[in-house]
Amino acid sequence: MSRAFARMRGLSNVLGLLIALAAIFALFSALRPDTFPQMKNVETIARQTAIVATATIGMTFIIVSGGIDLAVGSVVALATVVMAVALRAGAPPMVALLLGVATGVLSGCVTGAFVSKLRIQPFIVTLGIFLIARGLAKGVAAEQTVHVETTWIRSLLAVLSPDKKWMILPPGVWAMLALAVLMAAVLRHTTFGRHVVAVGSNESAARLCGVPVGRVKFLVYVLGGVFTGLAGVMMFSRITVGDPTVAMGLELEVIAAAVIGGASLSGGQGTILGSLLGALIMRTISSGCSQCELPNWVQEIVTGAIIVGAVLLDRLRLSRRGA
Repeated sequence: MSRAFARMRGLSNVLGLLIALAAIFALFSALRPDTFPQMKNVETIARQTAIVATATIGMTFIIVSGGIDLAVGSVVALATVVMAVALRAGAPPMVALLLGVATGVLSGCVTGAFVSKLRIQPFIVTLGIFLIARGLAKGVAAEQTVHVETTWIRSLLAVLSPDKKWMILPPGVWAMLALAVLMAAVLRHTTFGRHVVAVGSNESAARLCGVPVGRVKFLVYVLGGVFTGLAGVMMFSRITVGDPTVAMGLELEVIAAAVIGGASLSGGQGTILGSLLGALIMRTISSGCSQCELPNWVQEIVTGAIIVGAVLLDRLRLSRRGA
């Protein structure tokens, strides 16, 4: 009975997110009917969402386990710099891509080791990684943008050429969606996924039930690092340079997307589908604000209000669950 109730609650959450997304899209379409509802703009939103959504997939696992990662934006910036430096040194594009992903994996391994082995609070660990990764990005790039020649990596999120319009969306967006389906299955239908939920719901009870809590926490942050590295690859595809200052505040947008999508900051609750819808809502609002020519400071206020609202929504969900 409880499982059926949880399934119904999940469906109602997804339905609510879809209604909210439709309402937001309709609002901006009414305000900017000549540009916002056009296919070109929809493709642009999808390309922008791919970066946030890719990182959000990993963040969902981290939040469901009861953790947090504040270093996403800095690691994404470092990944773009590492890729650009590798390409400028003559490395093949595939090697540069793998180095970008490896940058995220290394960050995840370090974070996971501190959290699982030394039992340091993830907030503190990832705050330190946030500063270290951003500093490394600036140091490796000599505090300037690293320009490189265009490679096939750019095509991941590039605007589709006329002969490729049949794809509807760029390859990077399809890759993100395929990974989302895979990780949704992992979270919902595998032993590892059930262990992640158990650790986030009640770590002490999970340990008493034989769940390898330390290993689960370590793997969760490694997995988060994989998707942060992939988000770095997506970012590099979009900006085509190594930029040590890019993705500032991305971690807040990723966390907000997951929470809007139904993930609880207290752990034990969250879905990949909900997180992707949360990321799409965030990007749709951002695109709409830009097309309405709102100043940057207004957009920042809107983004901050969304983050605060997401936290309040999480508190409301927790109070209802407690009741």
